[in-house]
Amino acid sequence: MNTETLSPTDYSAPAFLEKGAQHMRDRAEQRDNEEGERSMAKTVNAFNALYGTYLTEEQGWMFMVLLKQSRASCGVFVADDYEDGAAYFGLAGEAAAKARAA
Repeated sequence: MNTETLSPTDYSAPAFLEKGAQHMRDRAEQRDNEEGERSMAKTVNAFNALYGTYLTEEQGWMFMVLLKQSRASCGVFVADDYEDGAAYFGLAGEAAAKARAA
């Protein structure tokens, strides 16, 4: 089973970042949302309602960064862990900037 999304010659930092950005564009198309993957606000709001917590959108994205980091530390190399991790970190930055501007 091929678990890699990059070819072995594409293991450069820019390639991981570009692939992460492409994943976000793909999600925009799949979810019919011009802004792409922006489901975290809904997700943390539902989680907070269920568990009485106060996670922010930024914290939700950072949780996903840690999930991908945890997965990357186990088993075989899977490029997607790094691609998604880069995208989630970017989304966390976006959420942080938006929250601080409000």
